[in-house]
Amino acid sequence: MGYPEGMPVRRATAITLGAAVAAAAAALAHWRGARLLHPAGRSFAAEVTIWGTPDHPTGVRLLDVPGRYRATARLSKGVPTPGSWPDVLGLAVRLHRPRGRPFDLLVSSSGAAPVLRHLPLPRRRFAGTYSTIMSYRVGRRRLWLAALADPESADLGRSLGEVAATTREVAPRLVLAVASAVGPWRPFGQVALGAPLDARTDATLAFDPVGNLPPGLRAAGPLAWLREQTYAGSRRGRGASTRWPPRV
Repeated sequence: MGYPEGMPVRRATAITLGAAVAAAAAALAHWRGARLLHPAGRSFAAEVTIWGTPDHPTGVRLLDVPGRYRATARLSKGVPTPGSWPDVLGLAVRLHRPRGRPFDLLVSSSGAAPVLRHLPLPRRRFAGTYSTIMSYRVGRRRLWLAALADPESADLGRSLGEVAATTREVAPRLVLAVASAVGPWRPFGQVALGAPLDARTDATLAFDPVGNLPPGLRAAGPLAWLREQTYAGSRRGRGASTRWPPRV
């Protein structure tokens, strides 16, 4: 593969590696006939309420200004393990903005403490701490986003079936929060899960955790690069699009 004259070696290498990672992800997703990551999941209609962060604004208008948004959410298992066995659990939330790109927030089961919020941790229950694992940048500052258990909400259970059953009776909630690398989680909103979506919609839904971000927020670090390539390859391999509503 040739590159334009004068292109820095590091950039050329990154392009080559990125293409290789995306191609491998596409091949595996095509072979599996499903998502490469978190293939087992259930999707739901949802609503996101932003309370804002008046005392410690993030600098991202979408997170700082109170509002209410239609959303789509997906809870999933990473491997996936059978039934209620421990697994790295995932929550994806697509916040539908009136104009512009949606905001795709993808978080994985983790610990709440500063050291553990950077690591995906297996667990049994769907209620708990979910962290972005990767960091974001707002100007020169780094921050992490999370979905935390709401002690006043209905329990989500230990299996995808239990989650779906719960949403048919009530609207379980998770609290949205933001933190620095070592600071405490600061709540700024919540996501409420509504009615389950059908299996066909779940199969066609595709998230982009790096490209679908609000103005002022950008993914940072090697994990963001790896996610960008892997998710792009996985979408291509199963013929999915980040377009919403999906083409079916």
